[in-house]
Amino acid sequence: MSRTPKPFPLSTTQARQMWLRAQRLDARAPFGEGARAVADATAHLGYVQIDTINVIERCHHHILYSRIPSYRRADLRLAQSVDKSVFEYWTHALSYVPTNDFRFFLPAMREHRRDGHKWYASVTPADMRKVMRLVRAGPLTIRDIEDDVLTEKEHLWQSRKPSKRALQLAFYTGVVTISERQGMLKTYELMTRHFGWDKLPKPASTKDITAYLLDRALRSQGVVSLDSVCHLDAPSKKAVARLIAARVRRGELVSVALQGAGKQEHWTAPASLEANGEGISPDLVHILSPFDPLIIQRKRTNLFFGYNHLFEAYVPKPKRKFGYFALPVLVGDEIVAALDLKTDRQNKKLLMQKWTWVGNGRKTAGRKVLKQKIEDELDRFERFQLAD
Repeated sequence: MSRTPKPFPLSTTQARQMWLRAQRLDARAPFGEGARAVADATAHLGYVQIDTINVIERCHHHILYSRIPSYRRADLRLAQSVDKSVFEYWTHALSYVPTNDFRFFLPAMREHRRDGHKWYASVTPADMRKVMRLVRAGPLTIRDIEDDVLTEKEHLWQSRKPSKRALQLAFYTGVVTISERQGMLKTYELMTRHFGWDKLPKPASTKDITAYLLDRALRSQGVVSLDSVCHLDAPSKKAVARLIAARVRRGELVSVALQGAGKQEHWTAPASLEANGEGISPDLVHILSPFDPLIIQRKRTNLFFGYNHLFEAYVPKPKRKFGYFALPVLVGDEIVAALDLKTDRQNKKLLMQKWTWVGNGRKTAGRKVLKQKIEDELDRFERFQLAD
């Protein structure tokens, strides 16, 4: 009887460097520039989260900027509306997703078409017929619908306009897509017309979706756990766990004992372990969004970096530790500070609300050099914030 090999020991330093390489935060411009870079970055990461908060630039632009130094907002518009290499749909949150991955989301669309959506249970057949009649006539935004009667919200994030809820339900069912954004104003278009399809592609099987979730995580995380693969997707855990076990038996994955992880299991591909040699340049500085894939899974970030990010936009001001919208600062392979920034667009400057040293940033030795590196990056970050 063959014995199960002991997990490969992995320090947190090794693990976070593997994660940073997987996130492509180990190089200055790993994806090049332009709309092609947006498509490539989204394809590699698997998704780029969207959020409405704009104290500084919205997170989808910010996440792309962190990996594409020459990034312009027009690059994303081109990728979404002209090249159509990315589209919007729900992952663990509303996100930009590679169009090549469309078939993996079709089963969810079909499920919503069959069973409805819990957020939009109040949408009536009349509301749906109305918006579909309008969108069949041509792309439209919610501003194009002038005869809505405002109603009470059922959910914090919902619109008070029945037509907007109907459009959002049509979005989740895959009948319409978001063909363009101006700021956060969405243009809705028929899915097939937007992509020039006669009919929707063939949906992925349940087995293929399970493999997709695992492969996406391995590509963008380097070292994975069941929680990190199935972030906010508990129903997928059993199938993913079976696939991980099968790949371990075939030698396609290696079990690792991650320092500090206790009983939580982690895995990686053998090739990732073999490539885990060189460190991350200490001259690389990234001011990250709190919605960045490196930060959004808070427990994982704390395990790998020893940094517990606090999102305090909804915390009363006297109780905030880092500030309203703190941004973690990555220098080399360590998070050393959290900066609460605000973009004053009217006066064209970036405001420093609060600077908090964390981790090794608390040490006084070398603080002057470290601070200068971050301030140099802040100058570049400000130019990105204020660019048209």
